[in-house]
Amino acid sequence: MEKHKLATRVEQISPFQVMEVLARAKQLQSQGEDVIHLEVGEPDFVAVEAVANAGVEAIQQGKTGYTSATGLPELKRAISDYYLSRYQVTVSPERIIVTPGASGALLLMASLMVNAGEEVVMPDPCYPCNRHFLIQAGATAKLVETKPEEGFELDLNTLSDHWDKNTSGLWLASPSNPTGAVLSKSYISQAWEKVSEFGGHLLVDEIYQGLVYEGDDFSALSISDDIFVVNSFSKYFAMTGWRLGWLVVPEWAIEGATKLAQNLFIAASSVAQYAAVRAFSPDVFAECEVRRQTLNARRLVLLEGLEVIGLPVVAPAHGAFYIYVDVSSVTQDAMTWCLELLEQEKVALTPGADFGVKDAHKYVRFAYTCDEQRLQKALERIARFMAS
Repeated sequence: MEKHKLATRVEQISPFQVMEVLARAKQLQSQGEDVIHLEVGEPDFVAVEAVANAGVEAIQQGKTGYTSATGLPELKRAISDYYLSRYQVTVSPERIIVTPGASGALLLMASLMVNAGEEVVMPDPCYPCNRHFLIQAGATAKLVETKPEEGFELDLNTLSDHWDKNTSGLWLASPSNPTGAVLSKSYISQAWEKVSEFGGHLLVDEIYQGLVYEGDDFSALSISDDIFVVNSFSKYFAMTGWRLGWLVVPEWAIEGATKLAQNLFIAASSVAQYAAVRAFSPDVFAECEVRRQTLNARRLVLLEGLEVIGLPVVAPAHGAFYIYVDVSSVTQDAMTWCLELLEQEKVALTPGADFGVKDAHKYVRFAYTCDEQRLQKALERIARFMAS
């Protein structure tokens, strides 16, 4: 009998290394071990109660049918109003495509703007799924090395060296996963100038927008209406499992994006969308701000603690809820180090190989997604592990 073959694109997609860590962490937990989880990008918050209640009400009222492919009109208006009130940017609701999570937005973006055989420039390190969304479109990512002493920013002066006739665009993220770095408005402006000069497109991933502790919290949409922006309800609004995001497209891309949305996912969850409308309320924003301050306090605990135990953070971690740490002073194999740390001290971290290629073996991502007491305990355990 002939052996079945998967599509070749499947072989090109790398599994998350952190899943090996997570699987073992869960196994240890099931055996009664006290595992401290600093590996998964999901804080110990859930949706604000008022938002969750709005979702329940939507179910009770039978608001569970399809919405339009690009999203619930009142949600699109709420997002539009949010850009105006918070960032002083005018974005018409028609330009907002509501998607099943930011992942849906990124998949839509890859299909919308990148042809098979083309490539997109991205900084190394970056969010790994971006590369895999391009593979689905028959395209590839061109990772460009960045340096910690430069805040892991792609050097825009060298962008022309990485751009050729097959290059479609540049994808950036601010705040960044895995580094927590925040790009400045002048940097995004310069990136847009360069990309426009080359005739390409620019996407800015603003999924962690709002979770900025140092630097400007702004939107790339304030620079140009022709920049694509992806965002999500998962991080600032703590609605991970609700699977809801959005993509802002230029006027000229609305028709194409709508057509793709209709075919790729029909519509995002109606219940999640009704709940999300409630998210744009003063009381919800007030609670989200309290949570942002909580995350910042955790960030400072971790930054100071890492310095004390001999793992100083060389790159700025000004946003999101991640710190990217160089562990080359204690290991040349971050993956093995993470697994041994988990076995010996029950602290789960994410190895850098999930995020890039260059020097990935030197880095580990810390997610400050548990309370300060747990972070302090994790630091004590890591110090003991390093001493042993």
